Amino acid sequence: MSDAIFRRRTALLTATLVAAASLALTACGTDRDSAAENTPTVAADNGISSTATPKTDAGDTRAAASGTDASVTSKSGSGSTTAKGSTGAKGATSSIVTCTGANTKVTAQTVSRPLNHLLLTVKNTGSKTCYLYGYPALRFTDAQAVPPVDEDTQPQSVTTLRPGQSGYAGVLLSAADGSGSGGYTAKTLSVIFQNRALDFVGSGVKVALPSKGVYIDSSLTTTYWLTNPSDALN
Repeated sequence: MSDAIFRRRTALLTATLVAAASLALTACGTDRDSAAENTPTVAADNGISSTATPKTDAGDTRAAASGTDASVTSKSGSGSTTAKGSTGAKGATSSIVTCTGANTKVTAQTVSRPLNHLLLTVKNTGSKTCYLYGYPALRFTDAQAVPPVDEDTQPQSVTTLRPGQSGYAGVLLSAADGSGSGGYTAKTLSVIFQNRALDFVGSGVKVALPSKGVYIDSSLTTTYWLTNPSDALN
């Protein structure tokens, strides 16, 4: 083979290899462009588009971290919401009602000690536990006002009566030393209960007194409702 023919064939082979390499590079660039077009992008805080993975909702993240269920059911337009898995605290206290004349029996008895005292007993005759709020408003015959309460007898918590249980209030009818004024004998008594807001409600429950009545004067005072009769009379 002559030198001229050999050089022509070598040049032709080199050109062919260069062309093939160029085509391969072009194909790789096309695949990279195609992959980039299929990758989702989100707008970063600085306004520059960047590749990112979907963000987890913040509420789901907090729920997962605390181990609680963050889902909430709401009534449209009512403004009320109920958390899923709620313990129903409201329902737990809904079975407790206010003690009134409708779910209790009130009795009164005079005692020998201390002198000139009356013991009021309120028994829960209902089927639900009731709260005996505050103190009784007492309406004796011809009384012009409700007697005051002895503030020193206020309990630390509301007196609560389960069905069948009783609460008590002590009533100082008159001064033992005769220092009271405007004394007279009362033969009728009505007891009015307080509600949760400590308002006196209703017309009162009529309570039987001894047939001869009880003597009252300006010293007339009552205690708060208490759970122990001894405390009420002290």
